[in-house]
Amino acid sequence: MKLSGAEILLECLKKEGVKHIFGYPGGVVLNIFDQLHDEKELKLILTRHEQGAVHAADGYARATGKAGVALVTSGPGATNTVTGIATAAMDSIPLVVFSGQVPTLLIGNDAFQEADIVGITRPCTKYNFLVKDVGDLAQIIKEAFYIATTGRPGPVLIDLPKDVTTAKTDFVWPESIKMRSYNPTYEGNKWMISQAAHAIAKAKKPVIVAGGGVIISGASKELKELAEHAKLPVAMTLMGLGAFPGSHKLSLGMPGMHGTYYANKSIQESDLLIAIGMRFDDRVTGKVSAFAPHAKIIHIDIDPTSIRKNVRVDIPIVGDVKRVLTTLNKVLKGEVKEQWKEVRKAWLKQIDDFKAERPLTYDRDTDIIKPQFVIEKINELTKGDAIITTEVGQNQMWTAQFYKFDKPRTFLSSGGLGTMGYGLPAAIGAQLAFPNKLVIDIAGDGSIQMNIQELATAVINRFPVKVAILNNRFLGMVRQWQELFFKERYSHTRLDESVPDFVKIAEAYNAVGLRAVKRSEVEPVLKEAFKIKRPVLMDFVIDWKEKVYPMVPAGAAIDEMLFLEEVKKSGKKLKAVK
Repeated sequence: MKLSGAEILLECLKKEGVKHIFGYPGGVVLNIFDQLHDEKELKLILTRHEQGAVHAADGYARATGKAGVALVTSGPGATNTVTGIATAAMDSIPLVVFSGQVPTLLIGNDAFQEADIVGITRPCTKYNFLVKDVGDLAQIIKEAFYIATTGRPGPVLIDLPKDVTTAKTDFVWPESIKMRSYNPTYEGNKWMISQAAHAIAKAKKPVIVAGGGVIISGASKELKELAEHAKLPVAMTLMGLGAFPGSHKLSLGMPGMHGTYYANKSIQESDLLIAIGMRFDDRVTGKVSAFAPHAKIIHIDIDPTSIRKNVRVDIPIVGDVKRVLTTLNKVLKGEVKEQWKEVRKAWLKQIDDFKAERPLTYDRDTDIIKPQFVIEKINELTKGDAIITTEVGQNQMWTAQFYKFDKPRTFLSSGGLGTMGYGLPAAIGAQLAFPNKLVIDIAGDGSIQMNIQELATAVINRFPVKVAILNNRFLGMVRQWQELFFKERYSHTRLDESVPDFVKIAEAYNAVGLRAVKRSEVEPVLKEAFKIKRPVLMDFVIDWKEKVYPMVPAGAAIDEMLFLEEVKKSGKKLKAVK
C-alpha cells in the first residue's frame, strides 16, 4: 500500500519515538495537519506563534535530552522559526524543524508565501534538507534525527514542498543509518587522557570549568566522581549549571562576566584548567590574552572545531564527555589519593578565603523587593526540585547566581544567542515533558512581552507553568550598561508608561495573576502560586535601580570586576577592582 508524503512523515516520527509536535498550520501543510486530525499516537501542541513553537520544542529537548520537533508552514511561518533555530544552534540543542514549502515547480518564482528557508537557515542549522522526491523522505527524516542527536547536537531543518507531501510512494523505513561524511568521534585519545591524568596529579591549583556538554552527554555522575576523587573545585558556565551540584562544597558557581568572585579568582590563579564540554565563550573568558595566565589547559569536547578556537590548549581531547571522563576516572584511580589531599588542601583553603572575602550578596535591609530575594525564596521553597527557565537579561543572571541548581536539565536558558522571549514557551515544552514537575519561568517585564501570547497555549493545554516577572519597568540589563558606561542616558530602555498590568493580562488569558509590591508579600505570593494547578503569572515589583554584580566590563580580564560597594564608594562608573 502506497502512502502520501504527509502519511510517511507521521509514520517516520512514530518510528523515531516522537509523541509531541509543536506547531502552527498554514496553506501548504494543510494535508499534513489533516492527517494529524485523527492521529492517536502523535499530539500537536498548537502554539500562538512559530517562534514559540520552536522555543517550546527546544525546552522539551533540554529537559528530556530527546529531539524536539516543530512543524510550520511556508514563507512567514518558516521565517518565524529562525530565532528559535539559531537559539538551539548556539546552545547545541537537538531539534528537527519541518517547514512547508510551495510546490517544487514554483520554487524560485516568488510564489505566494515562498521563502528560501534552506538558504536562510544554512548558517544556523547543523544541517538542512530540501526534499525533492517523496521516495527520499523516509531516508531524509532518519538522517535528520541522527544528525540532530549525535555528536555535538543541533537543529536540523527539513523543507517540504507541497507536492512532495501529497505524492505517494511505498513506505520503507531505514532501520539503521550510516553517513560516510559524518562520523563523530566518541572515544577520546588514550594517550591524551593519560597526559591529562598526569597533569591533574601534579597540579597544585587545578580548576574544572564544566559546560553544557557535560549535561548533553549525561556525564554529571562522572564529573562529580572526578571532582570528589581528585579534590577539584568546579565552576560551571551558564549552560553548565546543574552539571555539578551548585550546593556542593567544591562548587564555585558560574564564572565570567557576571560570575562569582571566587570562580573568577580561582581560574586566574589556577595552574591547571580542565575545560569539559564548554567552548570558552567570550562571556566566560573576558579578555582572552589575560585569561588563566598561569594555567596549563586541558580541553575535552566532542566538537573538534571548538578546541583551540578561542584559547590556547595544551592537552586537547576530542570525544564524548561521558566516555572520556569514564576513562579518565579509571586512570586516576591508580594515582595516590592521599597525596592529592595534602597538595589540594592549601588550594581549597585559598578558595574558601575567596568565598569568604566576597560572597554573592545584596542589600537585605529594605522592604523594597530585591530581585535576588525573590530568587532565593524560589530556591528555598522548591528546595531545588523544580525546572527553571529564564528569559534573558538581569533576570537570567540573578537566577544563575542565586538559585542552586543541583541536578542537570533543570536550568533552561538561552545562553549563546541571548534570546528574549525564550523562557515562557520553553517552560511549556518542559511542562509537557514533565507534567508533574513544578516549572517556573523567571522573567523580566521586557522579555516576557516578546512571547506573552503563549500564555494561551499554557491555559488551553492546562500546563500549570508559573511565571515570576521581576518587574523593574526597564529593559534592565541594557539600562545597567547605560548607567555604568553611557552617563545614565537611558535611551529607549524606560518602560514605565508602557508596562501593562500583568495581573489583568493573566486574567484576560484565563490564567491566574498575582502581585507583590513589598518584601513581606513575596513568600505568600510564591506559596499561593505553587499550590494552584493552573498557569500563574506573578508580578514582583522590584527595585528598578538594582544591578547585577559582580560585573566584568567588556574588554577586561575576568578578575577585573565591578562590585556594588566599590561603585557606591567611588562614585565612579568604571571603577575596576582586582
